[in-house]
Amino acid sequence: MKAILSLALAVLALMPVSLQAQIEPGSAILITIQGVPVSEQGRINATYPVSEKGYITMWHIGTIKASGLQSDVLSRRIEAAYVAAEIYTSPTIQILADSSDTLTRQLITIGGKVRAPGPKPFARNMTLYDAVMAAGGPTEFGAINRVSLYRNNKRYVYDLRKGEHKMLKLFPRDTIDVPQKKWNGG
Repeated sequence: MKAILSLALAVLALMPVSLQAQIEPGSAILITIQGVPVSEQGRINATYPVSEKGYITMWHIGTIKASGLQSDVLSRRIEAAYVAAEIYTSPTIQILADSSDTLTRQLITIGGKVRAPGPKPFARNMTLYDAVMAAGGPTEFGAINRVSLYRNNKRYVYDLRKGEHKMLKLFPRDTIDVPQKKWNGG
């Protein structure tokens, strides 16, 4: 493992500085960790937004200045912070950053008979039920048995009284409509 790390550091050292991505405020960086138990990797491995002030927030070590740094420099700082906090003894952090990528807020849109219609922030693993609840839930006039999902110019109809329909995973830019109940309550 140390040989691989040494080789990676040597390659990074030989790369011209212009080829190493400099982290900028508002960008997103992908951070992965190795050299720790697999069960712990899930706490770290993720895409992190760099705040407009240039900081990221890491599990258990808090806020770290990221903007203006090269990926490899930030990696070493995060590794050192985990070792200094005595959380991990030999973590290996890898960061993928592209200064041309800015973090865009991904949205879904919910309309119809819900309490708070409009665009809502998309979250990974968000379900159809989660989205309706993010809009305040259906009003007393909302027909949850005929919820429409619009995706890629196609319409799908789901009954949120059914568990499998509640658990349907959503994607960014999905549009959901909760129609009005029919005269007979359906």
